[in-house]
Amino acid sequence: MNNTTYRTLGRSGLVVSPLALGTMTFGAGRWGSDEAVSRAVFRSYLETGGNVLDTADVYSGGRSEEMLGRFVREADVRDRVVIATKSGFPRREGTPMAGGNGAKNIRLGIEGSLRRLGTDHIDLYWVHVWDRTTPVEEVLQTLAAAVHRGEILHYGFSNTPSWYVARLATLAEAHGLPRPIGLQYSYSLVDRGAELDVAPMGRELGLGLVPWSPLAAGLLTGKYGREMLLKAGPAGAVPNRAGEEAASDEGRLAGDNPFGGMLFTERNFGIVDALRAVAAEAGRPMAQVALNWVAGRPGVSTVLVGASRPEQMRENAASLGFELSADQRTRLEAASALPVLSPYFIFDLPRASLFGGCAVEPWREGAPA
Repeated sequence: MNNTTYRTLGRSGLVVSPLALGTMTFGAGRWGSDEAVSRAVFRSYLETGGNVLDTADVYSGGRSEEMLGRFVREADVRDRVVIATKSGFPRREGTPMAGGNGAKNIRLGIEGSLRRLGTDHIDLYWVHVWDRTTPVEEVLQTLAAAVHRGEILHYGFSNTPSWYVARLATLAEAHGLPRPIGLQYSYSLVDRGAELDVAPMGRELGLGLVPWSPLAAGLLTGKYGREMLLKAGPAGAVPNRAGEEAASDEGRLAGDNPFGGMLFTERNFGIVDALRAVAAEAGRPMAQVALNWVAGRPGVSTVLVGASRPEQMRENAASLGFELSADQRTRLEAASALPVLSPYFIFDLPRASLFGGCAVEPWREGAPA
């Protein structure tokens, strides 16, 4: 497999590469990339055959979208790439109308993104985060109307409960409206929580999974050791002396770690140990093995990766060029297994225990017709 081993995003006709370019760092300040570096990363990604470019209205205050749109026009590749962007987090403070999932904010978000990207349509529009407020019917009507106007071609959900997405998808199907096609959630060897109900829901409803932070904020690259346990506070965060984000990796993790205080734990370093052993056997960097694992998980359509330099993008693409053995996958999954939680363990009871000790295979799992 390589980055031209294209597949569709969920049950749709949107064709995507196994790795997607995340552009959150484009135009960012202390830990991001300036325009020259961002352009070089963009070009190196296209050279791998990748075709998915992911941004958001709030990334770098809109500069990420502006830069990405400029790069696409310079390279004259609009017709061969998938541009994905998002709304949901507030674009500015002081007004509730610039955030959330309401009809007005989604409409304003789409209009602003189209303007900054310099395009007449968005291929994939994400609801960035659930606002816990807007009725599901309003979100569906707003996104369906945007599809009918041609402003967006497809849409999906990020950081939203599975029950909410399932309800919306069911309403869409029942009323003949455009359905969501994708799910964008944190997913890695360190963070497999999406497997509890988000991923199964996606497989049932035909929604492709797009993992973000597949390297767990850098932990799965092997650059952090157990000394971080000593530096971590009671919750596992790594604050600097002023309690604010610093320019170092440790400060960045303190201020922007998407896992809150869950990153530097003994369990997670146990996963790093297992990953390091498998990577040594495979003769590959730890990051490549971690990306290879997540790209091969059931239901995954494309994996969001970022890069701070062109060489790093080429290294990411090389993660698709080998196969882990069944034994290596088993060891990685044993080390990173989720705790047994209620009620999820009940859903995994042996099927025979529900059918009087008889073996029963549902048709969708390969039973003979």
